[in-house]
Amino acid sequence: MAGKELMPMRYIEPHAHMVSRVTDDYRDMTTAGCAAVCEPAFWAGFDRSSPQGFYDYFCQLTEHEPRRAAKFALPHYCWLCINPKESENVAFAKEVIALIPQFLDRPNVLGIGEIGLNKNSRNEVEVLELHVDLAARHEQLILVHTPHLEDKHKGTRLILDVLRNDSRIKPERCIIDHVEEHTIQMVLDAGFWAGMTLYPESKCTAARAVDMIERYGAERLWMNSACDWGVSVPLAVPYAALEMRRRGHTPEAVDKMIFQNPLRFLSQSPNFVPPVTLNTTKQQADEPLAQPATRRVG
Repeated sequence: MAGKELMPMRYIEPHAHMVSRVTDDYRDMTTAGCAAVCEPAFWAGFDRSSPQGFYDYFCQLTEHEPRRAAKFALPHYCWLCINPKESENVAFAKEVIALIPQFLDRPNVLGIGEIGLNKNSRNEVEVLELHVDLAARHEQLILVHTPHLEDKHKGTRLILDVLRNDSRIKPERCIIDHVEEHTIQMVLDAGFWAGMTLYPESKCTAARAVDMIERYGAERLWMNSACDWGVSVPLAVPYAALEMRRRGHTPEAVDKMIFQNPLRFLSQSPNFVPPVTLNTTKQQADEPLAQPATRRVG
C-alpha cells in the first residue's frame, strides 16, 4: 500500500447489548473507530417476572443507556420487543407488546427487534406475528433473531414465511441476523438484509464471515458483535475488518462492509442520524444516501 493514503477505520456497531457491558467497552469501541452503536432488546439471562420489568428495561434502553454512551461521544440507538426466549407465554407477551408503542417516539428508537424464534414453537411464531403486525402498523424497521445450531435452518425458513405472508412488510426494511453458511443464501435471495454475528465460540468467526462476503458479495450484508453478558467480543467488527485487510480487500471494500452498509440500512429510520467521521466530507454529509443495489454480487 506504499504511496497510497489509508483512510482511518470507522465502523457502526449495529447489534450490541451494551447494558451488559462495562464502560471500558465504550471507551475501547470509540477508540477503535466506532461511530454509533445500536442495541436490540434481548434476554437478560433470566425470564422477567412481569411486564413492569420490561417497562423498566425499555426506559433503560431509551433514557439511561444513551446517556452512558454519550459520555464516550458515542451515539446510542435501540430496538424494542419481547425477545423470543420469553415469548412462550402468549398472554404475557401481549401485555409487553402493548407497552411498546408509547416508546416508539423516543429519539433513539430504530424499530422492532430483536424478534424471531428460539425453539420454533407455535407460540413463538404467534408472538413473532404480533411483533410484525406492530412494526407494520407503526412503519418500523425490523431486526430478527434466528435460532441457534440445529434449529437455525428451520427457524429461518419459518421467519421468512411469516414476513412474506404480511404484504405490508418490505424486505429491504428487515434484517435477518445471525445468518450462517446454510442460511445466508435463502435470506439474500428473498430480498432481505442479512447480519453475520461474530462470536468466538459460536455463530460465526471473522474468517467464516469473510468467506461468506467473498462468496455472496457485500450487498445487503453487515457484521456485528452482538456482545452481551456471555462469551463475546465488543471489538469483533474491527477485528473482522483486519481479517478482510489481511486477505487483500481494499480499504474502500472494508469501509463498505463495516460502515456504509449498516449506515444505508439504518438510515431508513428517521431517528438514525448519519454519523460524521474523519472520513466524511462536507459534501457527503449534505448528500442523501444512495439507494442500495437491488442485485446481489457473487
